[in-house]
Amino acid sequence: QIQLVETGGGLVQAGGSLRLSCTFSGGTFNNYGMGWFRQAPGKEREFVAAISWTVSFTQYGDSVKDRFTISRDNFKNTAYLQMNNLKREDSAVYYCNSGPWQVGPNNKGDYWGQGTQVTVSS
Repeated sequence: QIQLVETGGGLVQAGGSLRLSCTFSGGTFNNYGMGWFRQAPGKEREFVAAISWTVSFTQYGDSVKDRFTISRDNFKNTAYLQMNNLKREDSAVYYCNSGPWQVGPNNKGDYWGQGTQVTVSS
C-alpha cells in the first residue's frame, strides 16, 4: 500500500521560504510520478507542481512559477517542494500526490498524503 507523509509546513512571514518534504513508502519510488497540490478554505484543490520519475520533466502552476521548485531524491524516496518569496495567497493545506504515471493538473495520482498546513503572514 502506497503511503505518503508530508512534513515541513508551518507559519512564515511574507517573503520567506519553506521546504516541504513528502516521504513515499509501499512501492518502488522510481516508478511513480510525484506532485504537489494545495487547497485553501472555500477553494478547490489547485495544482502546484509535478516531477517525473526520471527527474527530467517538471511542471508548475502559473501562480508559483519562478518561486517554487519541485525536486526528488530517488535514493531517499522523498519529493520536495522548495517555496521561496511566499505570499499570503500561498496559505493553504499542501498535499503530496503520486501515481504510476506523469502527475499533472489534469491527471492526479491515486495516492494522497494527509496534508501539511502552510500559513503566510503579512
